[in-house]
Amino acid sequence: MRNMKRSEAFHPAHEPLRHDPTLHIEKERVSGPLPFLNPTRARYRHEASPDVRFNWTSRNNRKGRHAITVPPSQTSADSKHTTPRSTSSPSSVARGIWRMLAYYPVWDISFDIAYVFTIGSVIWVINAFFVWLPLVLPDTEFGTEELYGGGITAFIGATVFECGSFLLMAEAVNANKSGCFGWAIERVLAQEEGHVTSNSTIRPSKSDCTHHHLNRRNLVGRGHSSASKHEPQTTQGRSWVWWPSNEELRTHYIHSLGFLASLSQLLGASVFWISGLTALPGIYDKMSRPITIIFYWTPQVIGGLGFIVSGTLFMLETQSKWWKPAFRTLGWWIGFWNLLGGIGFTICPAFGYDRNSWAQYQACLSTFWGSWAFLIGSVLQWYESLEKFPVEVQSESRSNHDATNQGPKDEPA
Repeated sequence: MRNMKRSEAFHPAHEPLRHDPTLHIEKERVSGPLPFLNPTRARYRHEASPDVRFNWTSRNNRKGRHAITVPPSQTSADSKHTTPRSTSSPSSVARGIWRMLAYYPVWDISFDIAYVFTIGSVIWVINAFFVWLPLVLPDTEFGTEELYGGGITAFIGATVFECGSFLLMAEAVNANKSGCFGWAIERVLAQEEGHVTSNSTIRPSKSDCTHHHLNRRNLVGRGHSSASKHEPQTTQGRSWVWWPSNEELRTHYIHSLGFLASLSQLLGASVFWISGLTALPGIYDKMSRPITIIFYWTPQVIGGLGFIVSGTLFMLETQSKWWKPAFRTLGWWIGFWNLLGGIGFTICPAFGYDRNSWAQYQACLSTFWGSWAFLIGSVLQWYESLEKFPVEVQSESRSNHDATNQGPKDEPA
């Protein structure tokens, strides 16, 4: 018997939904992109509706999202199951965009993270206009535009990114360890042609959700109810964790892609903040060239590299294989755009070391497109944070493949 990779099985203390007897894990569907790290995805079937698959992922669990996959047969008019429509449909996307304009759950740390990074990205776009536009259209430049407009917005933008990174880390450390199904599957009796039939109704159920995102009294930690109906009270005792214990850090978090990505983001933002501080008027214009290189340009390089590592790890977290992009996953695109933003913020100081005009132009231009990349990623994350119950309609080929390959190993344990 071959040795099982770490990514192919959960640690007994960290297996999600282990206390819910209605959900049965498909052990062959437990996986992760890197064999030496924890699993990032698993699939469950519900005993009341075995055709519906609950897709647990580490990212969705942190964000309080409850993803399911339904076969195409259940979306037809004559189906005996009532399922929500696909969240990728135009009407669902339009509803999600409207939700962004009308709904602001500030008690939800996932929303706060996305919103703070959106604000920070907007500030960096403004900063880029201050420092890049005068190079393109010199007639638009006003006195001290780069020093005051660029310097002050750089400090504010770096500070906002630091706050967002702290929230991102708090979210990773306080992720729901037990998992949450979040859906209600009910049997409904219906009268059809003189016969009584039993249909299944699948609907989002906030009352059954144990994620902290519904609790308006705290950002992370305890859910809206004191404990899951299937889980002992003791596992939900703490409402906020500043940092995991040494044992948890060694056995779990150091092997978690989400934690490592969040830590890289926080470390990168903390170093990058130094360059925001030294960009302020009264500091930047008083520094010598060597001091500028050490305390202004170099922290941007180190911080930008942290952003690149973070974006890459967030992308990997959503992938089934390390080499296989997850183009159909929203979280992958969020990591992708943040990766591009990190590249832009790293190239900027790389050019900035050179005083030649062409290099300074490229440095300012890199900040410009890097800021827009961060903004796109942040807006997508904002949209993601508000869609707590994503639904995917399985393709016909995948549905037939699962039906063909279903055997004894797929039976409930």
